[in-house]
Amino acid sequence: MCDTRMGMCFVSAGELRDRTMDEKRQMLRHFLAALAYRTQKALRDAPEGFGDFKAGRKVRTPHELVRHMDSVLGYARTYFVGGSYRRREHAEFKNAIADFHGVVEDLARHLEEGSEFKGITPEVMLQGPFSDAMTHAGQLAMLRRLAGCPVAPENFIFAKISAKNFGVDQPLPESPDEEWPEKL
Repeated sequence: MCDTRMGMCFVSAGELRDRTMDEKRQMLRHFLAALAYRTQKALRDAPEGFGDFKAGRKVRTPHELVRHMDSVLGYARTYFVGGSYRRREHAEFKNAIADFHGVVEDLARHLEEGSEFKGITPEVMLQGPFSDAMTHAGQLAMLRRLAGCPVAPENFIFAKISAKNFGVDQPLPESPDEEWPEKL
């Protein structure tokens, strides 16, 4: 309700709660878009066979990491749709990548449509499965370096991350570092 004479507007507690939830959903969608961007940055132009790169004993391969990221986010989706999540097997690395982006897109859709959070808060969704997946995106970049094909650094503040793009086709870096000592 607004009082134009006083130049002030008041919102009910319910309206304020709804606005806060909308902002949280928008932030989570942007986080998912950043996850898609950073995952593709780590995977773009990877050499043939990178999916099977072994950094050491009991260290996940890139293929295993992407499957795990898919599983973590598939589990997160159950907090919108209910039920349980069954890990998917992907014989081909490219199929695991496509399925991962599919689940990211589906989570973003649930957030946009206002699907009810069931048994979890937005904050716990962020600190749990979403952050876990982002950690693994960083591990993919680290594995690129260990495999002898490092990913060029960039200033992510200028990255063209859009909460409308959760797929494989992510934009190229907007502000890549011109010099990087790690380059082989």
